[in-house]
Amino acid sequence: MSADDPLVRVDGLQKYFWENDSVLDRLLGDDPVPVRAVDGVSFDIRPGETLGLVGESGCGKSTTGETVLRLQEPTDGDVAFDGSSVYDLEGKSLTEFRRNAQVVFQDPFSSLDPRMTIGGIVTQPLEIHDWPWTDADVESRAELRTDGISADIVSVTVADDVDKLVSPVDGVATVHVTVRSSDVAGDVDPDERGVAEAEGAVAEVAEDLSIDVERGDGIEVHVSVGRSTKQLRLDRARDLLERVGLSVDQLDRYPHEFSGGQRQRIGIARALALEPEFMVLDEPTSALDVSVQAQVLNLLNDLQTEFDLTYLLISHDLSVIRHVCDRVAVMYLGEIVEIGPVDELFEDPKHPYTRALLDSVPRASTDERDRERETLSGDVPSPRDPPSGCRFRTRCPKVIPPADLEIDQETFRELMTLRERVESRDISLETVGDEDEFDLEDGTVAAADADAFAMALKGRLLETELPPRHDGVVEDALASVAVGDWEEAAERLREEYESVCERRNPALEADDHPVACHLYDEEAGRREAPAPER
Repeated sequence: MSADDPLVRVDGLQKYFWENDSVLDRLLGDDPVPVRAVDGVSFDIRPGETLGLVGESGCGKSTTGETVLRLQEPTDGDVAFDGSSVYDLEGKSLTEFRRNAQVVFQDPFSSLDPRMTIGGIVTQPLEIHDWPWTDADVESRAELRTDGISADIVSVTVADDVDKLVSPVDGVATVHVTVRSSDVAGDVDPDERGVAEAEGAVAEVAEDLSIDVERGDGIEVHVSVGRSTKQLRLDRARDLLERVGLSVDQLDRYPHEFSGGQRQRIGIARALALEPEFMVLDEPTSALDVSVQAQVLNLLNDLQTEFDLTYLLISHDLSVIRHVCDRVAVMYLGEIVEIGPVDELFEDPKHPYTRALLDSVPRASTDERDRERETLSGDVPSPRDPPSGCRFRTRCPKVIPPADLEIDQETFRELMTLRERVESRDISLETVGDEDEFDLEDGTVAAADADAFAMALKGRLLETELPPRHDGVVEDALASVAVGDWEEAAERLREEYESVCERRNPALEADDHPVACHLYDEEAGRREAPAPER
């Protein structure tokens, strides 16, 4: 993989959960219903980068992260890690991927086993993956440096398994040994690991290994691991706890003895145990106090630099995303709607949904008290039956009117909301008009009262005064609703007000700042809304 290639490439990823799919449902002939949690998501993450994944709760962010890590099996699509498809991996290749890709879960209280000590939690991945690893094909070698002693009288032997602690380069694990005259070395602590003293000579090894030196006719130096597997794992756990800001004397304590922030640090230490290249951070600060959030985020930044990590950060907190990420992907109802560099996306958001998310962030400055906000109408649609075309169209304040329709966008948004309520039959007819003004029988009114009922219903549903042409269309449709012909009403409104946003799903084109929106799609016939009719 070249430096310009992504470490993680997600291509058309889908994850559906099926309802009515049991054996009994099949026997009864019920059709399975897909819940489209993730539906055609594509993005890249470059080495050393932090990509933020944002969106409302339930949009599929966490499911995306789990499916990327193959904690969930995909319905379709592919994820490539370091050039290899994750879903084609088996055996040793899959185990290696598990080591290189780790996760920090959202809830620090449920993600740690309450029956295990902290030492057991952090060392468990090491035990599962049989760390430390050694390879019989790796050559062990020493580079010798002497000071005050002739190199001709020094011999160095290196144990075959030092690659447990020394990363091999081109199949060779190299240790760096220095042998000094005692006069040159000065005071030496004989209990210090990696240092050994013999008559007139002191030997040191730069790596975290054990060393022995014997003085006879010459000087014999032997370098080895010098510790049991259990001790190596405990040493690594202590080192990891120190790196995440915890004390090593807490190894024998249990999760309930720690605060939320401390537990999240333990989860981070566990994720780092196997020295991964890639980590999915699933809302790592959402359960923490604001001051503790800052500490954890700064810790993650420091660890990324120290360990050369690549992050997928999942969050709904836009301030966290802006503080940590290099690029941001915005997700809505299982799809990516915009991806861009973090500063560019925050300063110049393109997609109406991204603008609405950013408008929802509280501002500290009093100068912004009177700023206009793009509020969203309606509720998030169900992933069981997502809208056709652009999935955001049911709430979008910039939904595009038909090209031949002379109407302003704000009024068109109201008409689209009315259409959706008619199509879903989400209108209560019993409360229309004054008391006893209309007689409803079986939920409908008499045909003679339909027009009056439609006018009263229109006044309750619409705040905007419509131009005459559209006023007539709406009254005709609501008159059909009054007599119970909901399908006729929906069809009348659809014929008049069908938008390009519901006919075609906008594609996320390849670009430095792509956006899936017909406002930026020349084929959709982007236009400025004309002046409203009088």
